[in-house]
Amino acid sequence: MRRLASFLFALGLSLPALAASLTWGDGKSDLDEERQPWEEIQASLPPAPKAEALRPFSVDAVPGNRYFIDEASLSVGEDGVIRYTVSIRSQAGAETVNYEGMRCATGERKIYAFGRPDGSWSPNRHARWERFSKNLQTGYHRELFYGYFCADGGGVPSIERIRHWLKAGGYR
Repeated sequence: MRRLASFLFALGLSLPALAASLTWGDGKSDLDEERQPWEEIQASLPPAPKAEALRPFSVDAVPGNRYFIDEASLSVGEDGVIRYTVSIRSQAGAETVNYEGMRCATGERKIYAFGRPDGSWSPNRHARWERFSKNLQTGYHRELFYGYFCADGGGVPSIERIRHWLKAGGYR
């Protein structure tokens, strides 16, 4: 019995040394791994969308509005942000064009710039990442998030996968 107690006591003393020896090649402990904070890359504004590159997608939120993604502007950055130009046309003919980003990992979106009628951009001076609720029942951001960009829950999809979902009418 004394041997077992001595063994357990010695084992207890050696555990901190064992934990300290669990390190990666850079000398950092596996148990205390420091994580790098997320950093957004600086993306440049794309050219104005052209009619032949606009891919429609469905949103039930506002009957009569039509929604399009400019496939030429679609990108997936090294920072995990899906960037795209969205065009929204009302029944009355009004058009809204935004250059935006979406993060699947956090359920956030950001509007980088607003399109002008002459094809130039007006940068969003108040651009910031905004979370949108998973319970949000309407809106094109919800549709893009769940139906096209972040649909399968497997992280950030490839450009090819997003284009496939756009052509197929969504993930569903």
